[in-house]
Amino acid sequence: MFRLENVQKTYSRHGATVTAFQCAEMTIDAGEYVAILGPSGSGKTTLLSLLGGMLSPSKGGVWLGEQSLYELSVTERAKLRRELLGFVFQTFNLVPYLTALENVQVPLCLAGISSNEQQERAALMLSRFGLTERLRHKPSEMSVGQQQRVALARTLVSNPRIILADEPTGNLDPESRELVLNSLTECHREGRTVVMVTHDPVAAKRAGRILQLIGGELRDQGDAYGRRSAA
Repeated sequence: MFRLENVQKTYSRHGATVTAFQCAEMTIDAGEYVAILGPSGSGKTTLLSLLGGMLSPSKGGVWLGEQSLYELSVTERAKLRRELLGFVFQTFNLVPYLTALENVQVPLCLAGISSNEQQERAALMLSRFGLTERLRHKPSEMSVGQQQRVALARTLVSNPRIILADEPTGNLDPESRELVLNSLTECHREGRTVVMVTHDPVAAKRAGRILQLIGGELRDQGDAYGRRSAA
């Protein structure tokens, strides 16, 4: 599914070169649930952006299946994201002037699906997250946990094969945190590939394999029980 080879991402700051991320080799297989564990500033979001086709490496290659992501044009990568990938962000990225229902409809609208089908699918997905009573509410009228559930519903409504989640439980109340983690587990059981970055070791243990980022360098910690992966 994903393969990184000799990848490095560097930035220039105040005349010095800073390495934000580096990895000699890493593979994530189709259908895996992988947690990338590390503190703030360790390179987790940089790695997720590399996997999502949103940030080209300074050197090395990133493959999705047989396709080298950064040999594609910007337009081709955008099409690939739209067709295969779903993103969950800590900051939600909901459109503030749209209702919960309309926010979840956005990816379906971009895919050219009819208005009636958009509404039906969006309402059904929101009901899955216990938000039937919030369909007409705007983000400012919902709690933080409800906003994250709307964001997750928006991600899943287009049925992506791969989910990339960036600190999806950050700042959530315990009930919403558990609901989000259970939803990601269910997505994995349905056969989707899930890659979650987190600083929370408890959340990371929900995954089948844990990768740890220390100072921008990726290390394989094995599965959630400490056993090393063969990948």
